[in-house]
Amino acid sequence: MELAEAAARADALAREPGNERELATLRSQWDDELEAAARDADYRVRGRAFRAVGQFRFRQKLELLRRGLEDESAAARGSALIALTTLSADHPGDVNSYRPALNELAMRDPNPAVRRLAILCLRNGTPDRGTIQLLEGVAGDDETDRDVREAARAVAAALVKKARAR
Repeated sequence: MELAEAAARADALAREPGNERELATLRSQWDDELEAAARDADYRVRGRAFRAVGQFRFRQKLELLRRGLEDESAAARGSALIALTTLSADHPGDVNSYRPALNELAMRDPNPAVRRLAILCLRNGTPDRGTIQLLEGVAGDDETDRDVREAARAVAAALVKKARAR
């Protein structure tokens, strides 16, 4: 079995309650492989590793994602963002602790897909006034990619709604 297959298996286990022990076993079996893949010279291997962190629901590997958010490859950064989005769905503190990096990616990443993924990840965090203002600024910038603007508009609105519900 390869890392991608193990990650897909872990994702399936994580989606169904009652598989915690089997998922923990799978994590321990693939721990070293995941670490090595995240340090690989090939951006595709690094990207698969970062994505696998989310599929394994491997909260102990959040630091790997920090490295992924700073990766030179847009594909690897995108994979790290997908993993962080998965992990933060039930843990807004993950987004909150990465907020400065996510705000930076949302504003300045040269790749529009990475910017959009960073914006979508911010939806899982607590409503932060600075982030809402940043997203509203992105949404109103006519020089920004249309998909990025629309994502920023939608996430800003969702965060405002979340803030009002408090």
